[in-house]
Amino acid sequence: MASDEPRPPGFLPARLPAQVLAGAWTDLDVLAHAAAVARAPEEARALVERAGRAGELAVLRQRVNRLAPPRARAAAMRVAVIAAACGWTDLDPLAPESRRAAREDFLGLWSSLAHRGDHERFVALPTLALLNWAPRHKSQRARTTDQLARGEVLVPIVRWSRSGQPLSRIDRLMLASVRLEAQGIWLLRIAESLAGRGPGDERVATALCRFTRIQHVLRAQLRTERVKLAMAPTTAQQRTVLHSLAGRGALEPPILLAADTVLGIGGRPGNTSRQQLRRHLPAPHRCRLSTLDRDCAPLRTLAHRSGPDADAYREAQESLIVLRRTYTELVSTAMEPGPVRPMWP
Repeated sequence: MASDEPRPPGFLPARLPAQVLAGAWTDLDVLAHAAAVARAPEEARALVERAGRAGELAVLRQRVNRLAPPRARAAAMRVAVIAAACGWTDLDPLAPESRRAAREDFLGLWSSLAHRGDHERFVALPTLALLNWAPRHKSQRARTTDQLARGEVLVPIVRWSRSGQPLSRIDRLMLASVRLEAQGIWLLRIAESLAGRGPGDERVATALCRFTRIQHVLRAQLRTERVKLAMAPTTAQQRTVLHSLAGRGALEPPILLAADTVLGIGGRPGNTSRQQLRRHLPAPHRCRLSTLDRDCAPLRTLAHRSGPDADAYREAQESLIVLRRTYTELVSTAMEPGPVRPMWP
């Protein structure tokens, strides 16, 4: 991160994500919007082919190094949308065999942005969601991005539903993820206050009880979001995108990974490890979680002890298990066939 950039509030970007890209990069904006509302992966791929033949992708690749960091992240979000819409979530842009699935100039743009941001696997929720939102109305006072995301009506920058139509389930899932991260900043602050503390520290039980209370708040928030999401329209194309991302562990919210790190529960139940879930995060986020993992090692010894501190620790663990289950239910709802409602003219 550049030295002149403020420290990010939690895992949200420190500055509002760029809503538009300037100059030649407006072509990427147009392509991302068109790919997101494509009826099928084949239609999205045809759009990429057209942009490649017009020379747009090659021009953009040459200009990646000129982008300021916030603009590079904004461009990466657009590329993530395009790759997901085309069904390329499992592609490695540097692998020679990927050229059989996607245009080389698009893969070059993808890998250049990945190298620029030290974020190789950015076709995931942290890019699709955390860089794809904006307040509907301009705030009248200076506020941090987590304050804006908690208190303002949010809209997606690149919509997966056509303009003038209701937000789709994938749109609502991504915005729900942003709100989870914004509210979860309090969870992260408590987590970092617990770093280095262990059995016998008189502040541990109090902090763990607060940790549990905030998880209850987040659970209620997710349940409310699920009701709204269930009423939103969806398409087979969007459900395919979500299934692909979920199958790779690429929909995991960073704040829940942080809570896992503190409480030592590990990866998702089943077959996905903590390290596999973290690989989709930007390098600064992975570093932050690795530091938290190391510093909370004394705290995790409470899992093998008894007493008030250990009881508070286990209660926080149980609360996190329920919170994760609630988030999984939100994702499952997003993947279900939705109300019969046309998404295109």
